Amino acid sequence: MHLVDATGSAQEWRGGAACLNHDPDLFFPEGTAGPALRQVDQAKQVCQSCPVLAPCLGFALRHGVAFGIWGGATAEERGQGAARLRAWHNSPTGAA
Repeated sequence: MHLVDATGSAQEWRGGAACLNHDPDLFFPEGTAGPALRQVDQAKQVCQSCPVLAPCLGFALRHGVAFGIWGGATAEERGQGAARLRAWHNSPTGAA
């Protein structure tokens, strides 16, 4: 089965994701302290060994995914990375 994104392209990379063998709730911690921080660390450990880490992160960045751990990054981390990419892209020299 192929999942299709908003552009209509197949998301074949999802079939190889390390997270498929884990409870999806692990990747969607509630809160920002205590147990949630431990959960974020556990999710990121799964991501570190994932063969499709880059496509997963790219998907989340392209689609502005606002929740969960995608490509080894929290929504906050993805937002910071996207802001840096926009700054670089918009700078006259291509360097922020």
